[in-house]
Amino acid sequence: MIGWRLEQYPELGSTSDEIVRRAKAGEPAGLAVLALRQTAGRGSRGRAWTAPEGNLNLSILLRPTRPTEAAGLFSLIAGIAVLEALESLHARHLSLKWPNDILCSGAKLAGILIDAMPDGPRLDWLAIGIGVNLKTAPDIPGRRTADLAAQGLHIAPDEAAHAFLARLAPWLDAPAAEIRAAWLAKAHPLGTPMEIAYTGHRQSGHFAGLSEHGELLLQCENRIETLNTGEVLLANG
Repeated sequence: MIGWRLEQYPELGSTSDEIVRRAKAGEPAGLAVLALRQTAGRGSRGRAWTAPEGNLNLSILLRPTRPTEAAGLFSLIAGIAVLEALESLHARHLSLKWPNDILCSGAKLAGILIDAMPDGPRLDWLAIGIGVNLKTAPDIPGRRTADLAAQGLHIAPDEAAHAFLARLAPWLDAPAAEIRAAWLAKAHPLGTPMEIAYTGHRQSGHFAGLSEHGELLLQCENRIETLNTGEVLLANG
């Protein structure tokens, strides 16, 4: 079982940037960095991540033994752990959306950011950044957002961080099939119509499951496309 070393800061530019810096300097696995406020948070696909005080801004450092091609599983693992942690703190109506969103009643509640450095067939290091709207839901153009305070839940960032780390550890070495099954049990069901936006294109189809390494399988008429990047657009957010 991994031993976590949680460092808490009043303010950082980006917890993920701090983890990447420490990883490159040789920091062992298990470091977790929590910032009560971020001034330059990063989201997926190069977007800024709004991180006001009271929300969870957490990043962790891993040095995985899984092969490089299995890096996509860590988005699934992190999503499961975030959802389980929030449910343990009495959050309700949660679900997962591929590859890195946690939804509350269909609105975005949390996001996950993965940074990784391959080293041949293995990963030298992998950083997982977690942002959860505990207190405030930022405005995102074209997206519905949610926060847990609106459910009457008042969860401190350090409480959420400890809950996440406790639930993440058992999943890190779980079999891929078990990870996929747990993620699918909390995600959009098979057959869900969706549109995938990536590199200036959009692909419509129906959700057909996950590949061995956590890629999205999209049923497009008479073929199945395997996608390892893109933004899933669902009718309800």
